[in-house]
Amino acid sequence: MEKLEGILERITYYSQETCYLVGRVKVSRARDLVTVVGPVPAPVVGEDLTMKGNWVVHPEYGRQFKIEECERKAPTSLKGIERYLASGLIKGIGPSTAKQLVDHFREDALRVIEEEPERLLEISGIGGKKVRMIAESYKKQQEMQDVVLYFQKYGVSPSYAARIYRQLGDETIPMVEEDPYLLAEEVIGVGFKTADMIATKMGLDLHAPQRVKASLEYILSRATEEGHVYLPRENLVGRALELLEGEAGDEEVLRQLIFAQLEELVKGQKIILDWKKEQEGKGKEEEDCCYLAPFFFAEKGVASRLSKLNSRQITLETSSLEVELSDIEKACGVTLAERQREALEKALEAGVLVLTGGPGTGKTTTIKALLELFKRFHLEVLLAAPTGRAAKRMAEATGREAKTIHRLLEFARMEGEGGFHFKKNEDNPLKAHVVIVDEVSMVDILLMYNLLKALPGGCKLILVGDVDQLPSVGPGNVLRDIIGSGAIPVTRLETIFRQARGSSIIVNAHRINAGEMPFTKNEAAGDFFFMSKEEPAEILQVITDLCASRLPKYQKYDPLEDIQVLTPMHRTLIGVENLNLNLQERLNPPSNRKQELKIGGITFRQGDKVMQVKNNYDLEVFNGDIGRLTYIDREEGQVIIAYPDLRSYREVIYNMQDMEEVVLAYATSVHKSQGSEYRVVILPVSTQHYIMLQRNLLYTAVTRAREMVILIGTKKALAMAVKNNKVQERYTLLSSRLQ
Repeated sequence: MEKLEGILERITYYSQETCYLVGRVKVSRARDLVTVVGPVPAPVVGEDLTMKGNWVVHPEYGRQFKIEECERKAPTSLKGIERYLASGLIKGIGPSTAKQLVDHFREDALRVIEEEPERLLEISGIGGKKVRMIAESYKKQQEMQDVVLYFQKYGVSPSYAARIYRQLGDETIPMVEEDPYLLAEEVIGVGFKTADMIATKMGLDLHAPQRVKASLEYILSRATEEGHVYLPRENLVGRALELLEGEAGDEEVLRQLIFAQLEELVKGQKIILDWKKEQEGKGKEEEDCCYLAPFFFAEKGVASRLSKLNSRQITLETSSLEVELSDIEKACGVTLAERQREALEKALEAGVLVLTGGPGTGKTTTIKALLELFKRFHLEVLLAAPTGRAAKRMAEATGREAKTIHRLLEFARMEGEGGFHFKKNEDNPLKAHVVIVDEVSMVDILLMYNLLKALPGGCKLILVGDVDQLPSVGPGNVLRDIIGSGAIPVTRLETIFRQARGSSIIVNAHRINAGEMPFTKNEAAGDFFFMSKEEPAEILQVITDLCASRLPKYQKYDPLEDIQVLTPMHRTLIGVENLNLNLQERLNPPSNRKQELKIGGITFRQGDKVMQVKNNYDLEVFNGDIGRLTYIDREEGQVIIAYPDLRSYREVIYNMQDMEEVVLAYATSVHKSQGSEYRVVILPVSTQHYIMLQRNLLYTAVTRAREMVILIGTKKALAMAVKNNKVQERYTLLSSRLQ
């Protein structure tokens, strides 16, 4: 490897996710800047780089230095120090503060921040709070550099090292030296193989019990990310053999090691072993099911609590049901269909009731009728939904307050100890006679368990949702399992109401769900269109034109507020990432009047439509929330995003680290759209996305639209999606537990 030293003068491209840098470096004795490429965590213009690597010739960009290892030193020149401080790397210091610091402290500026931060008070406009912010931010940057250098000797890329530090903090190195496998357990995105590589280089025995134990826990954790609540024992052992094979010797020896450590984990109750009984042919078969403990207790708890609620039927007495139903119809201004009346009758006596049905079948009308029914008995009713957007829709439809399940259960940080918990639980239950939850298909097994724990004795629970939509992102298939068990009363609304029959969106949604091709003659009802385009590049062009000009001119649709592009995949030309780049360029182009900020390879711009992609309980923003980026303060290292709430907008202040949980949202995945409703939905349907062309995905996308659906692609791809009704099996025993 060759060595190259120089000052980073320009960052041409940088990815926060991979830490990949394309930069221009000033090398002494060289007239022109040198292009360098490779992994450098959080690079800052102005700092000195000592790089090891090799010179390569790129066919398009020419000669460049490919970095393998990189050491960094703080800049020493006044210009370099000012550029370093002005980069936004240190929270609380922007361009103007950086100039003040360098003008006052000269070459000593960085040393003062590190060793004598109290002297920053000498600068006008810097108070005690800001001093602490600057000192803490600078300290974290130095610690991250130490962590990156530490992991380099184990062959861990700077991007992974930076991610590990962000998760584990200043105790990273001692924690990893004590148990390298905690990386697989604690750090999102750092898998078992990375932890195993570090452990091996540290000299840990390949047959070490903690290695095998870590692999088993890691596999089960990954399985929950796939939607499984448990794995069959043979499946778990098979995955472990695959993960560990080739390094620990003979397969049979390894198998015995796996069984031994599985037994240890079962003894320690980290893994729970249960049995699934199956009737096959003439005999019975038993399958061992391996759960991570929290998921076992959640599934078992959901089954027992639902059964208990269902058995404690508190019948609401009425002198004349027909008169009661007639009065409710008058109060709501509707005529209830037979199944809707059936739902109200069941609700009078059932402890738990499931209400399911597709679009246009009257789920919302039935909820309003149920509210009127319970009002007559003076019952306290609470409304909830899994997401903020779904709760907002529920509130708008019913005229009643609706909360997210997390807010209903008062999810909050635990005092004095890290982590969060639900304040509402069996010891502090909700004050309610009835709880109605909408969009239950999105609720996973853990959230359902926490909801059930917070219900007081005798409380009625009404679960509403469309069982044919995509299942929850989290583990389990709760709504489908409850319905499939046959143990809980279910009313399935099937009649499409007259006004809904005039909507091609609703008619076609039901056709898709039945495995039939949607009607695509565009003159039909004017709300469901299919545009035939073969090439992904053509599809991309049509989507951007529709959003930027054609639809706003056609019906004065607001491109950001009214139109949502949904797509099955993240990558490819018409995947989420590329669509966002193209739509941002058309809908919110660069301007001298708009502040910009580059984070994680994404350029955020004032006015952007953005989405939170991870639950952030401190900020009270959740996975899938969509808002508008209204303000960027480079000086303070802060961004303001406005999220719609029930009345207007709520402004949330982000720091730079929190912004790693935000992406552009001009286009989103279909999964992220669950629980939402948009005036217009545009969906590319291309064989380029063949892996994701599934009926329930297409059905979910179509049912997100209120006024118009536009599908763009090929009839072949559309037919593939309609025909593909293979719902990925999820390992769950909820249905049989309920039985």
